Amino acid sequence: MEIKIQKTTEFKQKPDQKHLGFGKVFTDHMFVMNYTEGTGWHDARIVPYSKLELDPAAMVFHYGQEMFEGLKAYKGSDGKVYLFRPDMNAKRTNATNKRLVIPQIPESDFVEAVKAIVDIDRDWIPTEPGTSLYIRPFIIATDEFLGVAPSKTYLFIIILSPSGAYYESGLEPVGIWIEDEYVRAVRGGMGFAKTGGNYAASLIAQVKAHDDGYSQVLWLDGVERRYIEEVGAMNIFFKISGKIVTPMLNGSILPGITRDSVIQVCRSWGYDVEERRISVDELIEAQKSGKLEEVFGTGTAAVISPVGKLRYKDDVMTIGDGNIGPVSQKLYDTITGIQWGTADDKFGWRIEVK
Repeated sequence: MEIKIQKTTEFKQKPDQKHLGFGKVFTDHMFVMNYTEGTGWHDARIVPYSKLELDPAAMVFHYGQEMFEGLKAYKGSDGKVYLFRPDMNAKRTNATNKRLVIPQIPESDFVEAVKAIVDIDRDWIPTEPGTSLYIRPFIIATDEFLGVAPSKTYLFIIILSPSGAYYESGLEPVGIWIEDEYVRAVRGGMGFAKTGGNYAASLIAQVKAHDDGYSQVLWLDGVERRYIEEVGAMNIFFKISGKIVTPMLNGSILPGITRDSVIQVCRSWGYDVEERRISVDELIEAQKSGKLEEVFGTGTAAVISPVGKLRYKDDVMTIGDGNIGPVSQKLYDTITGIQWGTADDKFGWRIEVK
């Protein structure tokens, strides 16, 4: 893929690395590529970061035909720049695209585009412990047409944001609200896709949870409302009687890349990992009997997020002693060690940006 490069002449001031937050500051450049029916993806370019100009009738505004991804770039201890499993983001992009009738992007072009924009703005990658350069690829439908049909034109854009910890509390265990009123997704819908509609559907419960002092919402299945699915911004894992248990992928759960990484790492350590249905009743019983040893979420932004408290209706469950568990800590250290180049990468997940 040929990528044209137009470098900015007005460089932004870089933020204080000790107070980055998440997704608040953006780098000097962005990647842009067009799609036109009959031509395909074309005109790949890196240009100065700027606002978009879209017609008010652009279909993305009216019918929500859009998708996004999330991954990170890291400055290794050796000074090199690394990505973590970008091929998996490329595969998931096309799985989402298929569901939303958005044209497929060749996986090699996706990875090449990510590498190119990260390379241009590599000076923006923070080096403070726990920091990284968050990468947000997304696609929007741009046809100027108020009809319910797939768009004939699209924009594929990648923007970058130097970021600190996703949660201000860092690795301190968070409280999770198990939602019993609203549902997020059902099988046959878009729950497995990385699309904004899934997140918009979660906001009402998120507000309710925050008002009661909880950080995230844990969703139940949309049919029986009994089975654990995922948290708003991450997949969920439980350590029950020494086994690692996580909800199986069923079409309404996002196939997280960190989720897959955790499963592979835990199995390499000898843990029995079960991907299966797990009901909220089983979870409550495991907590009451002392069998529920750890709970943690997994995702690109937070990596590992230990859970110290679960609330379901009138039950408030404290997990362990309220501190981060040993498996959660070891997973965080191992995966971030691979990402930052301080740990052995026996899985071949770390990709250098040259």
